[in-house]
Amino acid sequence: MTETQRKIGFVVCLVTIVLAVLDMQIVSAATVPIVQDLDPDHGIAKIPWLVSAFALASAAMLPLYGKLCDILGPKRVFTGAIATFLLGSALCGAAQSMDQLIAARAVQGLGGGGLMSVTMVVIAHLKGPEEKGTGKGTNMGGLVAGAAMAVGPWIGGLLADHASWRWIFYVNLPVGLAVLAASAFALKLPAHPVRRPLDYAGAALAAAFSSALLLVTDWGGKKYAWSSPAVLGLIAVVAITLALFLWRQLRAAEPVLPLSLFRIRELRLGFAIQAIMGGAMMGAIYYVLIYLQVVRGITSSSAGLYLLPMAVGLSATGLLSGPLTARGWTARTFTVSGTATTALAFVILATTTGPDTSLWLIRAELLLVGAGFGQLLGQLILLVQNAAPRHQLGVATTSIRYFQSLGNALGAALFGTVLARLYATHGPGGDISTLARLTGTAHANGVHAFIDATSVVFWCGAGLMALAAVLALRLPRSGRPEDTEQPARQPEPVPA
Repeated sequence: MTETQRKIGFVVCLVTIVLAVLDMQIVSAATVPIVQDLDPDHGIAKIPWLVSAFALASAAMLPLYGKLCDILGPKRVFTGAIATFLLGSALCGAAQSMDQLIAARAVQGLGGGGLMSVTMVVIAHLKGPEEKGTGKGTNMGGLVAGAAMAVGPWIGGLLADHASWRWIFYVNLPVGLAVLAASAFALKLPAHPVRRPLDYAGAALAAAFSSALLLVTDWGGKKYAWSSPAVLGLIAVVAITLALFLWRQLRAAEPVLPLSLFRIRELRLGFAIQAIMGGAMMGAIYYVLIYLQVVRGITSSSAGLYLLPMAVGLSATGLLSGPLTARGWTARTFTVSGTATTALAFVILATTTGPDTSLWLIRAELLLVGAGFGQLLGQLILLVQNAAPRHQLGVATTSIRYFQSLGNALGAALFGTVLARLYATHGPGGDISTLARLTGTAHANGVHAFIDATSVVFWCGAGLMALAAVLALRLPRSGRPEDTEQPARQPEPVPA
C-alpha cells in the first residue's frame, strides 16, 4: 500500500468506529418519537428490545468475526460487515412497525458486531514496519469510540427533535457507502489463499451462550424476578452452553476462541481488565445520567450534554498519549495509570454525590472518568495485539471487544440489582420509577434512599477498577518476546 492509501485506510477505520458506537447509543434518545410514530398504544413495552436486539446480535457474532478474519483475511470480513450493517440501517429507516424495527435492528447488529472489532484488526495491518507495536491508530480508534459513546445520546436527541427519527438510521447510508468505496480503493490487506475449516458448532455455542447471558442480565430483576423460572432457565442455558463451548474449543481443529490464547499472560490479563472496564463504564455513564434526571430533574436530552466532559477527558488523554509514549510510557504504564485514575474518579463520585452537589463538580468528575478510561481504550487493544501470535491476530483483537460486551452486560446487571435492592429496602416503598410521583416527605425520603443506593453503586465501580489496577500491576514490565509467555509468531500471509 502507498502512504496515501494507508492514510485513507486509517480515516476509513475511524469513520467506521464512529458508525459502530453511535448506533449502540443513539437510539436511546429517540425512543419516545419512535413509539409515538409506530405504536403509541403498546410500543412502550417493546422499547428494551430496540437496544437488546442490536446488542444480542452484535455479541453473538463477535467470536465468529475474529476467526473469519484469520481464515478469509480482514478486508473481506470488513466489507461484509459494513454491507450487512448498511442493509440493517436501511431496513430500520423503512420500518413500519415496532416488530419490523426490532428485526431490522438485529440485522444491523449482525454487521455492527464486526464494525468495531474487525476495524481494529484492519488498523493493525495498516501499520508500517516501523509502527508495529506502537499505539498509532489503535489509540485514536479507542478514543474515537469513547467520545462517540459519550455524545451518541445527544446526537440522537438532536436528530429526533429537528428531523425524523428515521434519519438516525438513514444517515448511515451515505457515510457507509463512502466507506465501502474508499476501502475498495485504499485497503490492500493480507489474504489467505489456503482455506481452513470453520468451527460452526463452536460459533453457534458462543452465540447461544452470549445471547442467554445478555437476556439474563437484561431480564433479571426487571422484567422477571431473579428466582423466576424464566431467569433460572436462562441461567441453566448459560451454564450448559458455556460448558459445551469450552469442551468444543478443546477439540475443534480451528476453534473460534482458541483456549491457548489464555496461556499468554498479557492476553488473559488484558481480557479480564477489558471486561472489568466494560462493567465499570456502564456505571459511570448510565447511573450518572439516572442521577441527573431523577434527583436533579434534568431532561434526558440535557443530561446527555453532561457526558461531553467525559468525551473531552477521553480526547485529552489521546493527545497526550504520543508525548508520553515518547517519554517511555508503555501499554502497561497506561493501563496501571488508567485503572488507578478511574478508581479514584469513582471514589470521588461516591463521596460527593448528593441532592445539592455542584453540577460543575459532576462535570469535573466525569472529566476525570474520561481521562481514566481514555488511557485504557486503545492501550488494552494494543497490549493484546502485540502479544498475540500473528496468525491469531483477528481472533485476539475481536475477543477483547467480546469480553468488553460481556462486562457491559454483567456490570449493568450488578449495578442495577444493587440500586434496586437498596432502594427497595430503604426507600418509601415501590421501585425507583415511582419516585417522580411522590410528594412531600415521601419524595425527600425517596431521594435520600436513591442517593445512598447510587453511592454504593459508585463504590462498586471503584472496587472493580481497583481490582483492574491490581491485575494491571501483574502485566510484564517489558514487551520483549523473551519476557512474555508468547508462542512463536507465524509467518505473515501472502498479500493480496
